[in-house]
Amino acid sequence: MRQHCVAAGHPALQRLSRSKLHKILRQGELRPHKIRYYVERRDPAFEVKMASVLHVYKEVEIVNEYRRESAGQRPLGMVTISYDEKPGIQALAVTTPDRPPVVGQYPSHLRDYEYERLGTVSLLAGLDLHSGRVIETVSDTHASADFIAFLKKLDSTYPEHQRIRLVLDNHSAHISKETRSYLETVPQRFVFVFTPKHGSWLNLIEIQFSKMTRSMLRGIRVASKQELIDRIHQYFEELNADPVVFHWKYKMDEIYIV
Repeated sequence: MRQHCVAAGHPALQRLSRSKLHKILRQGELRPHKIRYYVERRDPAFEVKMASVLHVYKEVEIVNEYRRESAGQRPLGMVTISYDEKPGIQALAVTTPDRPPVVGQYPSHLRDYEYERLGTVSLLAGLDLHSGRVIETVSDTHASADFIAFLKKLDSTYPEHQRIRLVLDNHSAHISKETRSYLETVPQRFVFVFTPKHGSWLNLIEIQFSKMTRSMLRGIRVASKQELIDRIHQYFEELNADPVVFHWKYKMDEIYIV
């Protein structure tokens, strides 16, 4: 500041002390030494796509309420799945055995800070918005072939008379040539509803992924990559034993379409 203040037309700043500058910035509630990140809305149709997703959730809410009142006697003509991938789940192994808590010595679990990387896996999962159950596959990648394999699993899971509607993002695997070729072999079976770019918060499966990260994946250590895969499947098996239906809470009259 002292170096450039004269050229900028503020010669008095040559006498500015560090403490005075700190006081000015504090009074102005300015922190120029810190950086906060945000996501710019780069999708010109963000509001329109957001409204489409929210209307899907509203429709699901109405259908679920009707099924509760009728005790589920009327079968679903369309099932709605919230889908996404969680890539790069690390399989980490300990280098030395963990130490359990010992009374009078250390109250918490002890673990050596060093670890061994055994590779990564990708989770592809869909949350059934009617039942709360999760359908998942785990693979080394999340390319078009993996997405198609997941679609085939959905196709074999639900009755033929039901259409399968997926709420998903704009990942290249979802709109690739390979994926489109597969969809042509099962016409009228799948319906895609795309979230807007940088609108992952609109996808309910993200809530499930967050819960999984905070509970099951936090601090996990395994002896092999296959053990990680087995434990992921076990997690969803236990989850599906007592599923919870997710509810999106919002006010439709606050959605404005330009």
